[in-house]
Amino acid sequence: MIYLQDAEKIKRLIAKLTTRTILWLDTEVADWQTKNPRLSLIQVGIEREDLKGDRALILDVLDRKALVADFMAKIMQNPQIEKVFHNSSYDLRFLGGKTAQNVTCTWKLSKKISLDVLGTDNRKLKTLASQLCGFSDVDSESGTSDWGQRPLSAKQLQYAKMDVVYLAQVHRRLLELNSPQKPWSVTTVQLALECPRLFYLKERFGGNTLFIPQNHEKGIGSIFHQFAYEFMELAKEEPQFSELFEAPASQLDDRAIARQMQQLFYQLNFFPHLQEETEKKRDRAQRLLPIWTGLTQLIQHWAKLLINNRKFYPGNEVISRTLIDGEVPLEYTFTLPNGHFQTLIGKLDSLMEDGATRRLCVAEYKTYEPLDFSAHLAQVALYSYMLAKQKRAPVDAAIYCVLPEFKESRYAWEKLEEAVRQRIPQKLQQMQNWLKWEEGQPHPPPPTTQPYLCEICPQQETCQSFFNPPKSHEHPIQLTVNSHQSSVEGTGNGNQSIVRENSEQSSPRHPITPSPCHQKTSPASPTLPVTPPPTLNPEPIGEQLVAVMKSFKVDVAYLGAVVGTSFIRVKLKPNLGVKVASLLKLSDDLQVQMGCPVPPMIATQPGYVSVDLPREDRQIARFEDYIQRQHNPVGAPVMIALGIDLDGKLVEADLSDPNTCHFLVGGTTGSGKSEFLRSILLSLLYRHSPQSLQIILVDPKRVTFFEFEEMSWLRAPVVKESDRAIELMEELVIEMEQRYQKFETAKCANIDTYNQKHSPPLPRIVCIFDEYADFMAEKATRSTLEQSIKRLGSMARAAGIHLIIATQRPEANIVTPIIRSNLPGRIALRTASEADSAIILGGKPTEAAYLLGKGDLLYFGGAQLHRLQSLYAVNTASKTS
Repeated sequence: MIYLQDAEKIKRLIAKLTTRTILWLDTEVADWQTKNPRLSLIQVGIEREDLKGDRALILDVLDRKALVADFMAKIMQNPQIEKVFHNSSYDLRFLGGKTAQNVTCTWKLSKKISLDVLGTDNRKLKTLASQLCGFSDVDSESGTSDWGQRPLSAKQLQYAKMDVVYLAQVHRRLLELNSPQKPWSVTTVQLALECPRLFYLKERFGGNTLFIPQNHEKGIGSIFHQFAYEFMELAKEEPQFSELFEAPASQLDDRAIARQMQQLFYQLNFFPHLQEETEKKRDRAQRLLPIWTGLTQLIQHWAKLLINNRKFYPGNEVISRTLIDGEVPLEYTFTLPNGHFQTLIGKLDSLMEDGATRRLCVAEYKTYEPLDFSAHLAQVALYSYMLAKQKRAPVDAAIYCVLPEFKESRYAWEKLEEAVRQRIPQKLQQMQNWLKWEEGQPHPPPPTTQPYLCEICPQQETCQSFFNPPKSHEHPIQLTVNSHQSSVEGTGNGNQSIVRENSEQSSPRHPITPSPCHQKTSPASPTLPVTPPPTLNPEPIGEQLVAVMKSFKVDVAYLGAVVGTSFIRVKLKPNLGVKVASLLKLSDDLQVQMGCPVPPMIATQPGYVSVDLPREDRQIARFEDYIQRQHNPVGAPVMIALGIDLDGKLVEADLSDPNTCHFLVGGTTGSGKSEFLRSILLSLLYRHSPQSLQIILVDPKRVTFFEFEEMSWLRAPVVKESDRAIELMEELVIEMEQRYQKFETAKCANIDTYNQKHSPPLPRIVCIFDEYADFMAEKATRSTLEQSIKRLGSMARAAGIHLIIATQRPEANIVTPIIRSNLPGRIALRTASEADSAIILGGKPTEAAYLLGKGDLLYFGGAQLHRLQSLYAVNTASKTS
């Protein structure tokens, strides 16, 4: 991490950043919760592979308008640089707004991905970093610290630098998830050029893929690459290496320099490693011998290159300006002839520069002489092309075969670029088509055009049996993934082998079958029965419950039972001297003794204690059985259907009632929250015309209200983006104020009296806001949203505007006191914890944590808590027409 406070150093750094093609940016803001926030820091990520923030840049710009203006002019308004933010709408408030060009917002990228693929509905950067990218110990608290203080604490600087680390990794992962094709490595393209069938097997099932000559010692390639990288780094850091080049180039001898560099590297790096390995196992020294042989030959080549470059660079700079970097990561997306895309990723072995031409050169190491040289040439050509696109400059390429003797093959950029442009996009499209092939279809991927590769194919038997299946009377071959990893050569190739096993199945199938828990269920196909069950007698269940209670020395009287759609409510009255608390604490014991899938809900009622036992033959409440189409006149009560009670009666709420004019709805995954929202929406549409009722839908998950996008009740298109959602809430506040101005002029107290006197009438507006937690993640949107909900919640009822705000995460930092106090109606479906239940319902009720899901809910009606089953609407789309 580089933390810069000096103004001149920051200006110089900004000038250097203008050569970058992509930057990952974030800001920290002082006084963000006030009306006058101040930009405190600009964090810059410059290296996608930096996982610790070692190369993160932190620019201190607190109250430095000139520095911010310089950053905006040179970076933000530069169309050649892609600027990646997580929530660009917030950061751009401080960095140029609409003047910024080429901006990517990872928040918006995540919105394009379905919840099933993304795996979380929480799109905060820290959550995505943890769940998508595997980061642990993510600090999510320091963001609210005082960024106006100086000096900043070490914890604040750690938080600031990791933000751009998380951002770069989340950005890469989101691009992968958004892409219809997963990224391929450059070595995958090389494999497809060598053998299309082995490419197919590798992509479908994994396995080893290297064609290595039979006389070559396996398993030394990756070790050699590591030593070559360590040599480059050591030579740039250790002064003894640069001292070798103090004399002019004309006085330097390449063989003497090579011997001295070999000796230094042997003493400082190779020999300690050799000792460590021989202490583990004595025969390992023999294996390192060919690696050292290859290294000495490579160092001899580098010595000649360094001496030649000494003519153009000072002695203390020649190594760093010649051996620029090792293991450089690359990424580029090709546009294919059919208009599709394919992203390639890779990591080249080393990057050097020729001082005479000032041209970069990528080099690839081979510890054997390839049998198919053209495929390896394509590999290094791709590295050259991808780096040239990144650097916007020509890049040559070279292949170094270091064993059995050193051979260099060098290629000019001009020929490489032409070859890649003409051949690679067509090849990538062909590779995509090969992967569409399925067993039993004609025209499988073709065999290799070089039959001699079959003799050294690492999956020879598998290939023959898979693409030339046995006759019907023979035992078929079942392909399975071997859990043992095989030793691999080079960089980035597969490391799982495919084995054959006999099977009694009728045909070979893919080795991995998706778990049933990942299979999608159509919304129109409920998992619960819809036909009435046989009459259920609850008496034996009640008697059994009383007996279980007595076994725990809790004497109760059985008062009867009521059969609901999803549970049986048994009514018990404690005998004299038995405390109610002794019943309430038996929930877990009753689950075991009564064989319930979840702990039964036990609650006090007027005159008795209720014990709700889940039904094995749970039913659903069909929407059509309770709601019929009708045309209510203007001014009729606006009722929403909440669900049916234990007696099978429909329970509704009047939106004109001060206690139920706005609703807060909470429920975790599987609770039935989306179905509940759709059912209350339909209950409105069935009774009111588009002239008397307008609907606003906010659907950040893009799956809750997709059937309603074309209905005539919509006041505006279904809102899916965060920026538009915030704007919409502000527009509702403006609409409310305008209505009150009309009421004042007409001397009316509310919308009902106004509509009685004026025509056309003002329609009521119901805004159903699904999963608003996403908008509470960032400081700016959080404050704006809270203030809008506060104003609407406290004033909008009389103006005929009503809010139904839902969340899957009813946590304390999401359902804030401001929101709770302005949404009087409460609906709790199943929650993830007792704490979440208490937050939704208010006070101490924790029962929502023990609901059954799928529409089982709790509703505060008056002063009493009601347990209801929400309605289920089949074929929702047809009901909106």
